[in-house]
Amino acid sequence: MKLRALSVLAGAAVLALGLAGCSGAAEATGTDADSAQAGSGFAVDENTLVFGVVPDSVDTETNYQPLMDYIAEITGKTVEYHESTDYAALIEAAVAGKVDVASFSGFTYVTATNNGAKLTPISSIVTEEGQEPGYYSQAIVPADSDISSIEDFSGKKVCFVDPSSTSGYLFPSYNLLEAGIDPKTDITPVFAGKHDVSVQKVGEGVECEVGFAEDSEVEKSDAVKVIDETMVPGAPLVYSSTLPDDVSQKLIDGLGEITIDDIIAAGIDGADTDSFRSVFYATKPVDDAYYDLIRDICTETEAEQCQA
Repeated sequence: MKLRALSVLAGAAVLALGLAGCSGAAEATGTDADSAQAGSGFAVDENTLVFGVVPDSVDTETNYQPLMDYIAEITGKTVEYHESTDYAALIEAAVAGKVDVASFSGFTYVTATNNGAKLTPISSIVTEEGQEPGYYSQAIVPADSDISSIEDFSGKKVCFVDPSSTSGYLFPSYNLLEAGIDPKTDITPVFAGKHDVSVQKVGEGVECEVGFAEDSEVEKSDAVKVIDETMVPGAPLVYSSTLPDDVSQKLIDGLGEITIDDIIAAGIDGADTDSFRSVFYATKPVDDAYYDLIRDICTETEAEQCQA
């Protein structure tokens, strides 16, 4: 297994993260400039915050319930879970102003803002102590497969997650192109819809001979093995730039840099559980510039989802 560094492009992301840590999530850059026009727009009403999450596993709502309860605690609002059938539906909801707070993937955030969604990044979730924002897009094959490199994916049935998934489509497409494989013509793409389903289908080796998924889901399976991986920018927690300033500030203060211990100390039921710990340890501040790496890869791959 080898780690793809994305050399020059990755360097831009590291620089952006350093700037994010110094300037804080509240400073506007790029699409964040819209936050200066923050108003009083709620998705539902002034007593409610709608929380959207990328639907990347079957346990998404359950895993994020403690975070939603914590958001309710720090804002004094009722927090409602927004059920999205897929990434595109969540993007559409964000563009339509139907989401107040969300946990996006980086690619979903870039796609949504490219299409007019008024969103401001606050922070990125990390799942282990000492970790920096970011996670791995992993290339996987069945555990008993002889395939040992992405170059061998040519001509195969390849499982992706969703056309708007950062680690389940955008970065895999970039890596395939780097290996001399056109993801539009040289393979048979299969969109599994969720990361865990992509892992499952690759493990079964019927619908998909090989595929891609994020590391947190891959590590749960003994039916697949990793033959390559790439670090991708951490998924952002975002808020709607149309929220009133006082609500926005509570979200920035409450979600900018917290740990699971802070959430447990706030008396949130379900925070001290394995299911929540599997998706949350702490948050680290990020800003819009942190996602320039994704914009660069959008250019390299000419991904249609990047376009407004």
